[in-house]
Amino acid sequence: MRRHHRAAALTAAALAAALFAAGCSSGSGGKGSEEGSGDTAAGKATTPRMTVAMITHAAPGDTFWDLIRKGAEAAAAKDNVKLVYSSDPTAGNQANLVQNAIDQKVDGIALTAAKPSAMKAVIAKATAAGIPVVGFNAGLDDWKELGMLEYFGQDENIAGAAFGERLGETGAKHALCVIQEQGHVALEARCAGLKKGFKGKTDNLYVNGTDMPSVKSTITAKLQQDSSIDQVVTLGAPFALTAVQSVSDAGSKAKVATFDLNKELVTAVQGGKVEFAVDQQPYLQGYLAVDSLWLYRTNGNFSGGGSAPVLTGPAFITKENVDAVAEFAAKGTR
Repeated sequence: MRRHHRAAALTAAALAAALFAAGCSSGSGGKGSEEGSGDTAAGKATTPRMTVAMITHAAPGDTFWDLIRKGAEAAAAKDNVKLVYSSDPTAGNQANLVQNAIDQKVDGIALTAAKPSAMKAVIAKATAAGIPVVGFNAGLDDWKELGMLEYFGQDENIAGAAFGERLGETGAKHALCVIQEQGHVALEARCAGLKKGFKGKTDNLYVNGTDMPSVKSTITAKLQQDSSIDQVVTLGAPFALTAVQSVSDAGSKAKVATFDLNKELVTAVQGGKVEFAVDQQPYLQGYLAVDSLWLYRTNGNFSGGGSAPVLTGPAFITKENVDAVAEFAAKGTR
């Protein structure tokens, strides 16, 4: 078994290296990693061309990461940056992608640290090689200890607590917090914060986020098992839309609210199928992560002075204010 895993890991690393060298994404259907190179955008930087590697823990098919990537591409086009995007939901494989970036001698690395311990050694290698590393989206509690220059994202503990307080205002009594990846620090923090802010009862339910039919059936079974659950909390827009189906299948009266946003979720909030969403502004995270590396290289700037994170959320999206962001969501930037 160990030989099999080692061989698989080596094969994955070799494939990732080939993809990286070719400038392709390992997690977004092979879409070219360098965007807009044939166009000259208004206000485009005239600074020397630099290469930034963005490496995330995105799972294939998760549309949340499309928003982050669009933000990163917008900053890259403005800053005369060649962006090389890659992703892998397995922490060890993600670390291999970071090592590939180091071997390619990129000018900067932007990464997510959903599993911080897996990133520590390779971030140290990047730093030793003189490559600046910034964090975003996941790893807020660990970014300084990991040796990253800056961090852009949401404080998930604060967001979770605010979410819980809002549930209390809606009259919910028993919440089910659905976690799509066990051990993911940001997701665990959301449910922990929810439990602190919510005065009612909170149960956690772990599901396999890469298998949506399984997610649907697992939530349905839990709702059928416990009719006292009156609130389902999901940690991503696609899971909220699936939870709506689970509620219907289970014959439950539970309501659904979620973290994160996409254009389909906006429609669900407008139609009242989902109560509200907490938006961490992933487009902004991707944009700031790339832009910060350009600023550091060209002007020595540190956002947050290198000691405080730059928070991009939480922002509550409800039926009362959803129309204000709908047009941006339709474009795929919120």
